[in-house]
Amino acid sequence: MEKEIKYIAIEGVIGAGKTSLASKLAEKLNAKLILEQFENNPFLGSFYSDRKRFAFQTQMFFLINRFKQQQDLAQENLFVDYMVSDYLLEKDRIFAYMNLNGEELKLYESVFPLLQRNLRQPDLVVYLQSTSERLMQNIKSRDRSVEKNITKSYIIELNDAYNHFFFRYSSTPLLIVNSAEIDFVKNPEHYRELEKAIFREERGMVEYFQPESR
Repeated sequence: MEKEIKYIAIEGVIGAGKTSLASKLAEKLNAKLILEQFENNPFLGSFYSDRKRFAFQTQMFFLINRFKQQQDLAQENLFVDYMVSDYLLEKDRIFAYMNLNGEELKLYESVFPLLQRNLRQPDLVVYLQSTSERLMQNIKSRDRSVEKNITKSYIIELNDAYNHFFFRYSSTPLLIVNSAEIDFVKNPEHYRELEKAIFREERGMVEYFQPESR
């Protein structure tokens, strides 16, 4: 597969380093950087305290906000050569199936395909796979107020759901990165290895990156 990579989406569980990697790649490519606007969701903090009560509001806000962002992105395609995003719209379903009940999920599924239709797909998705322990460590170290009520049990559940989703993902080329024991933010050698894997000229639909440097 030799299609030029012009649109990259970085994915992973909360704390995996999506935004950090997306920012570094965007700087390298002089690309438009698309960041998930989690801080704009007024329900998110309450959701981490009471998932059942605030799941639907949180989910629908994210879905509509992500869709509007992707829709604006489609209109800008003519003006930018490269784009890097720190999320994939399709992963929205991971949270929906984890958190919504029967009627809520039915309503969600009546809306999602209509919004997703005709949006541009990434040329490559990079999934930063990690351990729940490393994710909790990263969440704690960055100390965001909205994330203070995230529990380890939630991260374990979410990590399992992400693995299930991406090990069955086939919509675009996918690079699965073992990121649990590397630090591509602070360690230049780790980042160079990862960057090389991302920009390989020939790749299959699904590839795995196991870093040599530790």
